[in-house]
Amino acid sequence: MKLTVSTKSLFKTSVSCLVLLLLVLCLFPGSDAVENGSSVAVEPNITPDYRDVVIPPNIAPLNFRVQHAGDAYLVNIHSDQGPSITIRSKTDRIRIPSKPWRALLQANRGRDLFVDVSVRDHNEGWHQYQRITNHIAREDIDGTLVYRFMKPIYRWWQDIGIYQRNLADFGESQILHGRSFGGGCVNCHSFTNQTTNPMTIGLRSTTYGSHTLLAQNGQVVKINAKWGYTAWHPSGELAVYSLNKVRQFNHAGGMEVRDVVDLDSALACYDAKTQTVTCPEPLAQKDRLETYPTWSPDGKTLYFCSGPVLWEDRDTVPPKNYDKLKYDLKRVAYDQDTHQWGSVETVLAAETTGLSILLPRVSPDGRTLLFCMCQYGCFPVYQPSSDLYLMDLATGQYHRLDINSDYSESWHSWSSNSRWIAFSSKRQGGSLTRTHFSYVDETGHAHKAFVLPQKDPALYESQLETYSVPELLKGPVPVSRYKLARATRSDPAIAVDIPITGATPKAEPFEPWQERE
Repeated sequence: MKLTVSTKSLFKTSVSCLVLLLLVLCLFPGSDAVENGSSVAVEPNITPDYRDVVIPPNIAPLNFRVQHAGDAYLVNIHSDQGPSITIRSKTDRIRIPSKPWRALLQANRGRDLFVDVSVRDHNEGWHQYQRITNHIAREDIDGTLVYRFMKPIYRWWQDIGIYQRNLADFGESQILHGRSFGGGCVNCHSFTNQTTNPMTIGLRSTTYGSHTLLAQNGQVVKINAKWGYTAWHPSGELAVYSLNKVRQFNHAGGMEVRDVVDLDSALACYDAKTQTVTCPEPLAQKDRLETYPTWSPDGKTLYFCSGPVLWEDRDTVPPKNYDKLKYDLKRVAYDQDTHQWGSVETVLAAETTGLSILLPRVSPDGRTLLFCMCQYGCFPVYQPSSDLYLMDLATGQYHRLDINSDYSESWHSWSSNSRWIAFSSKRQGGSLTRTHFSYVDETGHAHKAFVLPQKDPALYESQLETYSVPELLKGPVPVSRYKLARATRSDPAIAVDIPITGATPKAEPFEPWQERE
């Protein structure tokens, strides 16, 4: 078959292509046109604020919005090695293509990453802002982030789920949702050594009651006990968890009107081999409130928080002197071979700091301990005064991290290489919790924090849900949500009896409205 094309058709096609090319060049001129524009002597304002940060070489694209009015935007991202990334946009939303982004970061571990932003004003032409310089760390961050996703809670839970996010991209999947068991609450997810074996999740439901899911070696069972804050021994054979009589109440006004008091608490130990629970005397003292357990990486020391009981009535909310309660940081030695506990010693006293010490987490290399301190009480996420601190365990010296804001910082976790932390922050106005990351170098300096990147760079401006209790994991949760959901509706497979002592909080009627962020 002979194909014949007329001269007239070729002319029309050529003219159409030329017009299209001129249109593109008009909207997005080449580098020469931008260079001929005016220079602006400041860095561009972008949101989220991904400027002057240290980022992991395996993080998803840091998409952002340019907060300068214009009718065209040109962004060039480059480093020492590999091709640069050029993004042209007619809107202020800059979405970075994933494949070249990953290649650029991997080729430039330990090097600076440069971002050049130009904005075209219809009347004044192009404005080229000063270069943004970030740094690509050599060390990866653990690839999975697990968090609880929920609406801000005041008196009743609704639409609560636990999700996992692949930090190398924007892939998100559901681990377990409350709708799986009658609109219940899922909380207190805990893991072992940044892995999912074993893993526990707390359950609360008006239909199915309060229990704990245990996932281990591919199996999921329900334990007929309500576990609070949980710490798995590195061996995976022992879990220490809190028994809490927590109550929420509200203030008449203030930056944060919600508050929480723990009227009675102790720590209990679950032996995974014998499926039995004990309340060792060092962890359940009658005149103390013990909570927030965490293990040292070698499993020889348990850290926890302990405060004095300042009230006789353990039912009145709020109790007298609730705002005077401050927790100490304690530790106790543990011998795994003999299952013997040592004597409790004070690591850092509230009397020394003048603040309540909460949420200790030891770095996987065993060198440092991350914790937060606030004015009083046991629940830092409701305390705007809550800040993050880092302690050198060899010297006992500690310091307030530079990454703190004027709002609450809490719920922190370590990456397995001890170089990254994830934490909850309310720095976006004081109401909504977002997950942030920071690089902690070998000197203990935490570099400027940055928020979890999203595919839509404007997501945080309209999203009303909060991200709570971020946990970094080496890999995704392998158990399907359907298997976990079925287990929530099943009968408990493990029956445990909690030894009743003078220090053990008494059993109480189930109250489904008691929920915290």
